[in-house]
Amino acid sequence: MATLFSFRRCPYAIRARLALAMSGAELDLVEVSLRNKPERMLELSPKGTVPVVELDDGTVIDESLDIMLWTLNNHDPKGWLGRDEATQKEMLKLIEDNDGDFKHHLDRTKYAIRYDGADPELHRQSANQFLTVLSSRLEKQPYLMGASAKLADWAILPFIRQFANIDRSRFDATTHPRLGAWLDEGLASELFQTVMQKRSRWAG
Repeated sequence: MATLFSFRRCPYAIRARLALAMSGAELDLVEVSLRNKPERMLELSPKGTVPVVELDDGTVIDESLDIMLWTLNNHDPKGWLGRDEATQKEMLKLIEDNDGDFKHHLDRTKYAIRYDGADPELHRQSANQFLTVLSSRLEKQPYLMGASAKLADWAILPFIRQFANIDRSRFDATTHPRLGAWLDEGLASELFQTVMQKRSRWAG
């Protein structure tokens, strides 16, 4: 059976687990201690970050978005990938913005002490620019890409969760209410609740 190396609270690992669960993938789950990473995981992926998937044939996938795309291309019962290439391209660009600029500012808001000269207030303001983009989409439609949740929603939601948890009252006061409602709906979903459970085997 394939193996998933994961860390329960890591947003990258969360989004990989969301897609794996939705697609019905079955894997042995290794919950990683970030202070004592498994030797096998480091052999497979020397960069030492989660998530990492080792397939039965020895193939290693060690980028969260690649894991999502791999498992959804195998089975996508909810149509997360969308119906056409243009939709997929638009989603991937939105995810790229999340993983790039937004994550940069998120880290320097949440962990400012780790970055020399980082001003958490300035980084919060910059992060809010991406939240405004998301809010503008959600003002027009229930989810980021339209009437149903897709890859973009589930790939981005764990990072918005992390940002909101820095100071939820401030998040609610400074962002559009629809963004908070979208976040809370995702967090309360059976899918999200399932992937946050502690377990020794992943069965979607």
